Formats: sequence, C-alpha cells, structure tokens
Amino acid sequence: MLTEQIIYSILLAFHNMALVGCAAAPFYNRNLVNTRAQYGQKLHYELDKVVEDTLQGNAPYCMAFVAVLLVTGIGIPLNYYLFHGALKQLHPVAMIALALKLASFLGMFVIMGKIFWGINPRLKEIFAKFEPSKTPATELEKEFFQKRSRRKALCETCLKFAVAVLVFSAFLGFGG
Repeated sequence: MLTEQIIYSILLAFHNMALVGCAAAPFYNRNLVNTRAQYGQKLHYELDKVVEDTLQGNAPYCMAFVAVLLVTGIGIPLNYYLFHGALKQLHPVAMIALALKLASFLGMFVIMGKIFWGINPRLKEIFAKFEPSKTPATELEKEFFQKRSRRKALCETCLKFAVAVLVFSAFLGFGG
C-alpha cells in the first residue's frame, strides 16, 4: 500500500502542476492581450511582434500541460486498479464532478486545437507580410485583428474551462 500511495502522490503532484499551468497560461495571455488592446486595432510592429512571439511561443507549454494532465489523469485510476484489481468506486458527487471535469478538459482541448492549428498559423502567415517601417495593407491588418479577436474570445472560454477543471477536481475525493 505504501508503494501505491507514493505513486499516487507523484501522479497527483504532476496532475496538479499541469492543472495550474493550464489555468495560468490563458490567464496571463489574457492580461497581455488586454494590455495590447489599449493601443487599438492598428499595427504597432514591434509591440505586435512581441505579443505574437509570446502568445505563440506559449503553445508548446500549453500542449505539454495538457499531455501531462491527460497522462496523469489516466494514471491515477490505473494506479488504483493495479493495486486493487478494480477501479475505485466513486460517490455520485465525485462521478458528476469527474464527468464535468472531463467535459471541461475536452472543451479546453478543442479550443487549443482551433487556436494552435487554425488561428495561430494564419496569424503567423499574415504577420510575416508586415514590415516594421511600412503601413500594412488594410485588408491584412483587418484580418489580423479579427483573428486576434477570435483567439482572445476562445482563450477567455478556455480559461473558464481551466477554472472548471480545477474546481471539479476538488470534488473527486468526495465521500471517500
């Protein structure tokens, strides 16, 4: 049983760190985007380059947090199964919390896919056409800020899902 508890504790520690990372990333990205919004929807090349490099540079970290969350989320019940020969029986409140946590996780995963493989590549493609000392083409600049606006809205939703994952996690030990 001691071995089970050690493995469980290690898995839970990594799971919790990944949960915090999943919530922190959209939170800090939102702060950066809101600060940038103070300058309006007109390209400021150097500022926008820093914002894009930062936001798009965070994508691998987000994917890593999600991967750790998934692996440890599967590992925790499997650890119990390996030592007891059956999955742990959960209280109905914990079952509902688990279902809501998984739904929220899936929501985060879908949003990240839309951002990382849909919006970000297009933003990168558009930004590559901008130059520091030139006024950007109106249509490109307009599309750039529309895509950014869409990404911001998706990140806001992702943050809500991440907070939901954190909250529902607290109820997984209910009754046991």
